[in-house]
Amino acid sequence: MKATTAKQVHELFVERFNAKNLDDMIALYEPNAVILPPGAPEVVSGHGAIRKVLEGILALNGKMDNTIVRVIEQQDVAILYSRWTLSGAGPDGTPVTIGGTTSDVVRRQSDGSWRFAIDNPLGGAA
Repeated sequence: MKATTAKQVHELFVERFNAKNLDDMIALYEPNAVILPPGAPEVVSGHGAIRKVLEGILALNGKMDNTIVRVIEQQDVAILYSRWTLSGAGPDGTPVTIGGTTSDVVRRQSDGSWRFAIDNPLGGAA
């Protein structure tokens, strides 16, 4: 299923994350999208690099919750603000909880679907 609205990009991301469906998560990103991984100093670009980031987050074997705060849309581009939390476990089994407020840019594609262009999970705090 493709995101048919800007807001649906976040809804589908969380649904797919909780289902541990990495391939369908990657499908929500433009081929040259960028992500600023939590705790990383630099953005990474492209499906291969984004896959590695998401694999690391999925390794926490956690559950993500998300509340969409605001969507600002203008024609074929939108910025999404959502509050999210992820509760999982580190490699040693220690409970881990992370979260933040996103400032993600999504763009309407030629087929009418929406995808991430910029994934900034910690918004301006990162």
